Amino acid sequence: MTAVNAATTRTPRATTLRKQEAILTEAERQFARFGFEGVSLDSIAAALDLSRQNLLYHWPSKEELYMAVLNSVMGEWMASMTAIADAVEPQAAIQTYVAVKLRFSRERPSGNAVFTREIMAGAPRYREVLLSQVMPLLHADVARFERWAEQGLIRRMDFTHLMFLLWSATQAYADLGPQYSLYMGKPELDEEDFERARLLLTEVIWRSLEIPK
Repeated sequence: MTAVNAATTRTPRATTLRKQEAILTEAERQFARFGFEGVSLDSIAAALDLSRQNLLYHWPSKEELYMAVLNSVMGEWMASMTAIADAVEPQAAIQTYVAVKLRFSRERPSGNAVFTREIMAGAPRYREVLLSQVMPLLHADVARFERWAEQGLIRRMDFTHLMFLLWSATQAYADLGPQYSLYMGKPELDEEDFERARLLLTEVIWRSLEIPK
């Protein structure tokens, strides 16, 4: 195969990937704002100036596109969940975990919103994924905290609820970001706000775990 032919065969593939990424991005934006029931394939296609048939070529149904958005969000979120289970030292683990989760909340608020809507509805379409993928990671994090407690590195507490606290406190900066910025008299939360949140949450969580000297 010549260089020209090789480039020719690669171009459609790259174009297809870019189009799929654009569809996922727009779908995430609309699902975040209107929920699953409030979005149609026609509304997504129209926003991208695509035909319905063109969109259906990539995702045969709204359900599959919705699941693709959730899988993308979940994949990025789960990548941060190993910060605790793989860590050696608890304070550094807390620092890393809070920083990564807050960065995700800042950089992908629409993804967080889609996920939150699904959870608040009782996870009707994503329950099995949560049970099969998130639950084992939660158990691994709790087990790591338990080992640190046994080693005398942290104070013992209900580590499952500690993880719930970490999830909710960091994700709130995506879900409730517009409310926070309204009360702070600014159009949106900025980098300094997220840094202050990181420092505070890290300190509060660590102090709750730290064994008094």
